[in-house]
Amino acid sequence: MSQNLIDLQLPAESLAAIDDALNVLESHLTALIALTPDQRRQLTKMGDKSEAFCRQAVHVLSENPGIVPRNFEIASLHRDLAALDALRPRAQRLMRLSERVQDSEMALGSDLMTNALEGYAFLKIAGKGAGLDALRQMLSARFNRSPSKAAPPMDIPV
Repeated sequence: MSQNLIDLQLPAESLAAIDDALNVLESHLTALIALTPDQRRQLTKMGDKSEAFCRQAVHVLSENPGIVPRNFEIASLHRDLAALDALRPRAQRLMRLSERVQDSEMALGSDLMTNALEGYAFLKIAGKGAGLDALRQMLSARFNRSPSKAAPPMDIPV
């Protein structure tokens, strides 16, 4: 084999433990929401500079509750800020883990594809006359291109 970016083995007991851990995460994070792409576009977003503004605004409003209407819930702002502070480091850990899972999945797929192509090349050369023609032909279906339809001629005004 010419490529082996990753050699990963996941025993059944490890997979079961991973699934159990994911079940625990999902059961404790039921309050998380999913936004539609349209909702994401329409939301007012808080970037790094805006976060400092928000934190200062929560502080100022907490120190001066009389300047806002009675139905303005300063306690809700505190809960949102505390939840953000609690969720953010866990989200960062999950994102790093997710990136590693995606990279590993990509590397496994690349290893498989590269080595399958290499093996197929060997089969085409060394497999001739060895009773493997039907198998080689079956694998070659991956590379068969369907005839492309010719574009209709364009009418050019004269």
